[in-house]
Amino acid sequence: MKKLLITGSSGLIGSEVVRYFGFEQGYQVHGIDNNQRAVFFGIQGDTRWNQERLVAEVPHFRHHEIDIRDRAGILALVKELRPDVIVHTAAQPSHDRAAAIPFDDFDTNAVGTMNLLEAARQFCPEAPFVHMSTNKVYGDAPNLIKMKELETRYDYDDPIYEHGIAEHFTIDQSKHSLFGASKVAADVMVQEYGRYFDMPTCCLRGGCLTGPNHSGVELHGFLSYLVKCNLEGKEYKIYGYQGKQVRDNIHSLDVALFMAAFIKVPRVAEVYNLGGGKENSTSILEAFKMTEALTGKKQIFTYVEQNRLGDHICYYSDLRKMRAHYPTWDITQSLEETMKQIVRAWRGRSG
Repeated sequence: MKKLLITGSSGLIGSEVVRYFGFEQGYQVHGIDNNQRAVFFGIQGDTRWNQERLVAEVPHFRHHEIDIRDRAGILALVKELRPDVIVHTAAQPSHDRAAAIPFDDFDTNAVGTMNLLEAARQFCPEAPFVHMSTNKVYGDAPNLIKMKELETRYDYDDPIYEHGIAEHFTIDQSKHSLFGASKVAADVMVQEYGRYFDMPTCCLRGGCLTGPNHSGVELHGFLSYLVKCNLEGKEYKIYGYQGKQVRDNIHSLDVALFMAAFIKVPRVAEVYNLGGGKENSTSILEAFKMTEALTGKKQIFTYVEQNRLGDHICYYSDLRKMRAHYPTWDITQSLEETMKQIVRAWRGRSG
């Protein structure tokens, strides 16, 4: 039985990978997670419920309580397991939170990734290494694209970006947030291990990753947190851009499906902009309307004039490279269906 090692196994993407590869692909799955979300975001970010669900439901799943910053612990585990695949999703995921905990942010995102890469090089260099990066590696450079303001959203007003942001877009000379910078360091190192040591690595520069198993909080988890606020009658804060800022959203299942496609036919040092594309994009104002239609509840919100530092006015991913390299893969979960699942999930947890 093939072995897959997944970091951040109790998180949104990690738990989806555990379930998909455990059930659908027949892997023995080893998960690394120490519930750092609860440390970063407090009790509302706790993911123990997800860990317990995975242990109970997924055959051949084993949980490992290790911090990816623990170099000796990571090296020892990878040496013991010698996995056939490594999927790295663990991170400090908030660009707002990073400024308050810069050492924790960099040690988790950059050094933790380095620990895993070196463990892979030493003990399983032929194992596909899939790294969950972020579109924040582009900093605020997408804001320099000519924009047009529409009634409920911003959009690109340059035909070059008709399909969104492609992988050759610059990551340099822009404001990233400290989180974005630590993820750049990890992203480039994953590419370098691929090129320098000829290892099958890829960076997936995610847009808004979402789905029903997200423990959304204010500083991380756009749609999940928005729905949670709506259902609980809590205030949602819009930070700048009149609420017209746009994000593309991709369901965690479609992320896992792309990972499976890459693992089946891996490439060396590849980069992909993994998002929902223009079809699955939404502004905050549009997301309010969708949520209200699904829940029957009015969204309570306030507006803060100052936008978040390094925040994108409009971002959606150009999926053409992904579709060209892996033509059997495509988006399977629409934005509307994803929203329905998130609403059901929050109602189920509160019930």
